[in-house]
Amino acid sequence: MISVIIPVYNQAEQLINCLESIKKQIYDNYEIIVVNDGSTDNLIEVIEKYKRLFGFKLTFLEEENRGAAAARNYGARLAKGEFLIFCDADIVMEPAMLESMRSVLKDNPTASFCYSSFIWGKKKFMLWPYDAEKLKTRPYINIASLIKREHFPGFDETLKRFQDWDLWLTMAARGHGGVWLNQILYRVNLSGSQTMSRWLPSLAYKLLPWLPAVKKYNQAKEVIFKKHNVKQ
Repeated sequence: MISVIIPVYNQAEQLINCLESIKKQIYDNYEIIVVNDGSTDNLIEVIEKYKRLFGFKLTFLEEENRGAAAARNYGARLAKGEFLIFCDADIVMEPAMLESMRSVLKDNPTASFCYSSFIWGKKKFMLWPYDAEKLKTRPYINIASLIKREHFPGFDETLKRFQDWDLWLTMAARGHGGVWLNQILYRVNLSGSQTMSRWLPSLAYKLLPWLPAVKKYNQAKEVIFKKHNVKQ
């Protein structure tokens, strides 16, 4: 079984598209765990509708607003699947996403997770084979990756940013690497997004270090480098 864990904070409308894309998955052996991270919108109405569509496959959890990392950990603790995938509410899956990632992990028994290329807004992120050394220099693996539950270490709830990068680095330090699937298997809908970081062209980080967004980005990177003893 695959456990699809979705943290939600005031994203009821985005969640509709996400759940619709899960409903279209070729692979049917999954459960969905939606964790309400203290939303104040019409999330309950959306959940009631999709509970009728998914039945026992959908579990709805509620907690006070503690951030996406805490919500993901909460969902993971109650998950029943052999595999975990953390899917933000603004992600829309291709119909073959779960099946393709599961097949790749089955065919690569030494890998602990599978990641793919994706579309973020209007930009395509075409990635590359897993490289643990490159991972130390930049965050290139998105959260929407299929993970073997036995190798999942949990998210660091103290981090404000780069929780996914921290997760992959933690797994790498424990000898748990990934495998890349050279397909675009999902897109991130940035319209009304509450959780996804804004994307800036790579040149902005080199030429415009004074920009507030670039400053915050670099400060967050420093936290990760320090935690994982990465020399720049």
